[in-house]
Parts: sequence; structure tokens; C-alpha cells
Amino acid sequence: MVSAVVPFDAKRIPRAHTLAFAAAWIVLAVVAWALAPVRTLPGPSEVLGALSRLWWEGGLGPELFQTVRLIAEATLVSAALSLGVAWSVTVPALRPLVRGLSKLRFLGLTGLVFPFTLAFGGGHGLKVALLVFGMSTFLVTQVARIVDEIPRAELDLMRVLGASRARTMWEVVVRGTLDKTLDAVRQNVAMGWSMITMVEGISRAEGGLGAMLLNQNKHFKLAEVYAILAVVLAVGLLIDLGMGALEAALCPHTRLTRSQS
Repeated sequence: MVSAVVPFDAKRIPRAHTLAFAAAWIVLAVVAWALAPVRTLPGPSEVLGALSRLWWEGGLGPELFQTVRLIAEATLVSAALSLGVAWSVTVPALRPLVRGLSKLRFLGLTGLVFPFTLAFGGGHGLKVALLVFGMSTFLVTQVARIVDEIPRAELDLMRVLGASRARTMWEVVVRGTLDKTLDAVRQNVAMGWSMITMVEGISRAEGGLGAMLLNQNKHFKLAEVYAILAVVLAVGLLIDLGMGALEAALCPHTRLTRSQS
């Protein structure tokens, strides 16, 4: 008797089981870290102790607030600028401009510090400008590609129905790709969060996790360094979960479509 082969589908694994597997792997990783033979790096207990000291005595809370405020402001500005530019790729005259701006993603931030300082000043304005530049060039590229992949038939259908160019733009380009656009914004927020310690290290006027990280690293306080990195990772995961919840709330049909596919 030949038994039927049931194809494996990772999407059908219950969420509780997935969380249990993830928790088990985290526990194994912490145990391996604690039992590691190399004692040059701090252990879990040392990092937890350093985290407690930084939070209650080192001002980690206010510094974390500054960093979260910075990424929120940079995300809003970046999204507003990038989406407007990327959606304009549907206009033939503006298409070369959009393509050219997307190529700026190959530039590094280090060489832009001086001209950005002249243009936006130092401190908060400089950090926002650097983050917006780093995030926007990639977001423009992603959203412009999303717009290019819109089936021609959808645009033709709107024209046949007598819709104006503005209505076609709203229904097909903006609303029709909202789920993919939000996912692109989510990915770019993660990218910006990974750059934020570097940006805050360039301009330390307002502090932040990046400035604190460099100060601790300068004095070779490794336990404090890894404690700050743990906070960066944890907050980054929370931001990503929040963006995912926002995408699910605004585009509930997307999750239903994925579950049925």
C-alpha cells in the first residue's frame, strides 16, 4: 500500500508552535553563550548587570527615547518624500529623474557629512538628513519597482471606465499597491534602525544610543556595549512588529490572500 505524500507547508504551522520553537532556540543560544569556553567576552549575567546599571544610573532610558524619536521623524520624512518621487515614475518626463535618484543609494554617508552639515546644520538636523537620505534612496528604488510591476491591464481598465488620470493614479498606483508599499517602508525602517547608531555617532550633540555605545566602546566596557546592542536589537524587533501590525490593520486582505495561497 502506497501512502499519500502530504506536501509540507510552513504557513500551516500554528503560531503557538512557531513561538515555542523560537523560544527554544533563544534558550539554547543563551545557554551556549553562558557555557562558551572563551572568557574574553562578557557572559549573560555581566550583560544583564550592565543593562541594569545603564538603565538606572547611566541614563539609558532618555537616550533610548532620543533614538526612537529620531527614527520616527526620519521615517515620516523619508516616506513622504520617497513615495511622492517613486509614484511620479508613471509620468514619462519624470522617469529619468526617479531612476537617477535611485542610483544615489550607492553613495556612502561618510562623504556626505560635510555638505549636509553646511545645508542642514549640525545636531538634530544633520542626523535626520543623513537618515532620510540613506532610507529614501532605497525606498524610492523599491516603490518605483512596485509601480513598474503593475499590470498594464489594470491601467487600461480604469481608462476604459472613464477614470481621470488622477483617479487612476489613486486607485491603481496608490491604493492598489498599498500593501507592498507598506512592506517596503517596513524594510527601510529596519535599514534605518541599523544605521542609527552610526548616524548618532557622527553627531553626538543630542546623545542617543549611538553616542552612548561609542562612549562605552571607547573605554572598552564590553558588558555595557553588548547591553546597549541588546536594547537596539529588542527595540528594533518591537518596531518591526509594530510596522507589521500596521500593515495588517490597513491591508487585512493581504493576510487572507497569503493564507489561502
